[in-house]
Amino acid sequence: MTMFISRLLAKSRFLVGLAVLGAFTGMVALLCYGIWDVYHLVSSNLAAPEYEGIGKKLTFGFIEALDTFLLATVCYITALGLYELFVDDRLELPSWLTIRNLDDLKNKLTSVIIVLMAVVFLGQVVSWDGERDLLRIGAPIALVIAALTWFLRQNSKHSH
Repeated sequence: MTMFISRLLAKSRFLVGLAVLGAFTGMVALLCYGIWDVYHLVSSNLAAPEYEGIGKKLTFGFIEALDTFLLATVCYITALGLYELFVDDRLELPSWLTIRNLDDLKNKLTSVIIVLMAVVFLGQVVSWDGERDLLRIGAPIALVIAALTWFLRQNSKHSH
């Protein structure tokens, strides 16, 4: 009985492959959406007869697209990390993308999430109409970024 349970648990790690497939599918969908969004943004604005305000529209549109691409990156790193940790660690990847343990995955994801949050706030700044209180948006984002940065520093202290 214990032999059966041992084999079952050993093989169950391949169930994480479903999460890998889901994260990879999310990455592909987000990349396709982001590319479509950029294409539509450029084609609709450059074909417009009036050019007044086009710079702000393009800037805001590209920031939104960047947000989508960064979220796709989070999905990709998650898919790679889970695959490396649970299925097969022999993927040929650049050293900065190699994930050896759960802390590596958490650190990489945390770093991308910090950038993602900064881009979200930048989008709020660029689209600011003068009426919204940016402090109400920025202060919570800054607190979360500070907490995540502290988390990354603590992890790097423990790993060295």
